[in-house]
Amino acid sequence: MRFRNRDQAGRELAERLLAWSADHEMADPVVIALPRGGVPVAAPIAAALHATLDVLVVRKIGLPGRPECGIGAIVGDDPPLFDTEALELFGLSEDRLGPQLARERAELRRREELYQAGRPEPRVVGRTVVLVDDGLATGLTAHVALRHLRRRSPGRLILAVPVGASASLDRLSSEADDVLCLHQPTDLRSVGEWYDDFDQVTDGEVLALLRGRAGGRGRSSAPSER
Repeated sequence: MRFRNRDQAGRELAERLLAWSADHEMADPVVIALPRGGVPVAAPIAAALHATLDVLVVRKIGLPGRPECGIGAIVGDDPPLFDTEALELFGLSEDRLGPQLARERAELRRREELYQAGRPEPRVVGRTVVLVDDGLATGLTAHVALRHLRRRSPGRLILAVPVGASASLDRLSSEADDVLCLHQPTDLRSVGEWYDDFDQVTDGEVLALLRGRAGGRGRSSAPSER
C-alpha cells in the first residue's frame, strides 16, 4: 500500500494513534515533527490528538560527494551521532567529515531561527511526546532526535512514522517507549517509493503548518524549559 501524500499518511497514522491511546495514557501530549517532511505528517496527528505541534530540527550528515547517503546526524548543540559501521566501511573518520558537519550545523541553525523565530524548544518534561517523521530508512535522524528528547525527561516518548525499515525500527525500539509504524517492509529502499506525491516540502509550507494555516493547532504557548 502506498500513500497519496504526506497528509494522507498523517491522517492514517492519527487513526492508529487514537486507537492506541484508548489503552495507553497520553498525558499532556505534544507532537514534535522532524522538518521538513515530517511536518505535514504531524499536523493532522496534532489535530486529532488535540495536541500542540512543534518541530525539532535535525540534520543528516552525508557521505562526501553523496549527500543523500546519510552516515550521521546532528541536533541542537549535541555531539554528532555517526553510523560507526558505515564510517569503517567507507574508510572515513569523524575528522574527515568536518566540512560536511560544519555545513549541516550552519543549515540547522538557519532552520532553527526560521522555524522557531527566537522561541526556545517546547516544554516536554513529564509530557507525552510523539516524534513524527514521514518515514525511516537508516533511522539516524530519528535516533539522534529520540536521544535528545529523552535527556529532557518526557513522561512518555513515542516514535510514530507511516513507513519504516524493519531493521531501523528494531534498533530504535530501545530509544523510545513505544514505536508505531503503519508499514514495515523488510526491503525498503527509499521512503519516497511509498508515496505518490513526495515532493520536497518548502520552508513556507512548514511555517504555514506551524501557524495552523493547513492543519494542526499551531504553536504552543506553554512555557519553555530554558
